[in-house]
Amino acid sequence: MPSLNYKHLRYYWMVAKTGSIAKAAEQLHLTPHAVSGQINEFEQSLGVELFKKSGRNLELTEAGRRIMVYADDIFTTGDQLLDVLRNQLQTRRRHFRVGIADAVPKVIAYRLLEPAMQIEEPLRLNCREGRLDLLLAELALHKLDVVIADRPLGNHLSIRAYNHLLGKCGLTIFGTAALAKKFAGKFPQRLQGAPFLIPGEDVAVQAKIMRWMGDHQLQTVIVGEFDDGALMKAFGRAGAGFFFAPSAMKEEICRQYKVQAVGEVPEIIEEIYLLTTDRRLNDPAVVAISETAKQDLFA
Repeated sequence: MPSLNYKHLRYYWMVAKTGSIAKAAEQLHLTPHAVSGQINEFEQSLGVELFKKSGRNLELTEAGRRIMVYADDIFTTGDQLLDVLRNQLQTRRRHFRVGIADAVPKVIAYRLLEPAMQIEEPLRLNCREGRLDLLLAELALHKLDVVIADRPLGNHLSIRAYNHLLGKCGLTIFGTAALAKKFAGKFPQRLQGAPFLIPGEDVAVQAKIMRWMGDHQLQTVIVGEFDDGALMKAFGRAGAGFFFAPSAMKEEICRQYKVQAVGEVPEIIEEIYLLTTDRRLNDPAVVAISETAKQDLFA
């Protein structure tokens, strides 16, 4: 007895299920002639006829019906096996654990992380937001893979980690149309006496903002300090005051928060760092973040 040709068996199974060689050929992405030839070879190897004509369709012979029982079991089980393997691949997504310092603008964090989700290896992204010192502690314990921060790791910290500058850009001042109209005039003198929302003292850029205001002798009214940049922008959208944000995100901020840019401050530089426990960036997800920052976001 010859060994069973499973390719022939699948062709037979498809013809038996569809009732015609033409329909089976369409599903198999083959020509009807090729399928017919394979069926003939299969019948010759088994020494039995599997089909008989019934009008335009094919019907199974007695031998064909007996084989169909086994073919159904074989290929149904095979399809179930493939489904199980696909589900396992989904559940085995690698966890990519990212700490995001609360001072980092969320729109920048999103733009940096989005390409990491597009790499070939399936990832499950775990984001943790918080104070930089707490995130660094988790990085040191390998509870995080990377940390996105607004400042480099200080020399005074006893954490073995490395600073990778992703990019830097100047700031722009934003405000609602009504606020901009109320404080019209030449920039930056137009901002004299204007209400401002500024980052909290834990945010690296706060000191630079206050220094800039002092250098231009601006007597502004600080109506709020925020560690959470998204909350600060929400207040800005409501017209509570002007606020600073990265110039690289100007269009997105204007669109998302319904505000307008009233002036650029290129001398105030905001920096974004990737902190890792590896000197070199080898992880494909980390490489995607770095390349996006340097080739697109901060280019």
